[in-house]
Order: sequence, then structure tokens, then C-alpha cells
Amino acid sequence: MSGWTATVRPPTSYINPLKAQGIIDYGYSDTNMADYEDNHLVPLELGGSPRSTSNLWPEPYSGTKTATTKDGVETKLKNAVCAGTITLSAARSAIKTDWTTALQVTGIS
Repeated sequence: MSGWTATVRPPTSYINPLKAQGIIDYGYSDTNMADYEDNHLVPLELGGSPRSTSNLWPEPYSGTKTATTKDGVETKLKNAVCAGTITLSAARSAIKTDWTTALQVTGIS
């Protein structure tokens, strides 16, 4: 269902303190919160936990492994699950193990 993730996404009042702490915990030298997305390791559209602190981390918008790049991977995996090309379990496992190789592991291009 389109728009469903907006109904379960935590508010910024919940996310921002986690993002600020995550920037410190990950030792990022750039501490500008606007330079990060507090991203879900297992995305909401694949059934990831919206509020679990183990499923959230500050992902940079700059560099080689960016939040924007991961968003594209998430969309391709979701579309493959919806099309029946891969199972939801396989998509979750691949993205949780290493989102940068999830498409290759699942055979999605």
C-alpha cells in the first residue's frame, strides 16, 4: 500500500536525539545533523522495525555509501518482493547483512 511507511515512521522528536547520539557513537567528524538521514537498516517497506534502536543509524548523505544510494536498493528489493521475484525473508537478510551487496546477492539488477 502506497504511503504506509508514513503512518509508522517515528516523528523527528524521537529520531533526532537518536541521530545526534549515533553521530557521536559512530565517531563521525562531521556533526551537522542535516548531513545525515537516520536510516532503518531493514527498511520500513520490508517490514523493518520503525522504532528499534538496533534498526536505526545515522547514514551520511555524502561519500560512496550514501543514504540516497541505499534508498534505491530498498526500492528495488521492495519491488522484487512485490513481484514475487524474491522472498521477503531473502530481501531482509540481504539488506541486513550488507546493503551494498544486497542486489547482487539476491540477483536483482
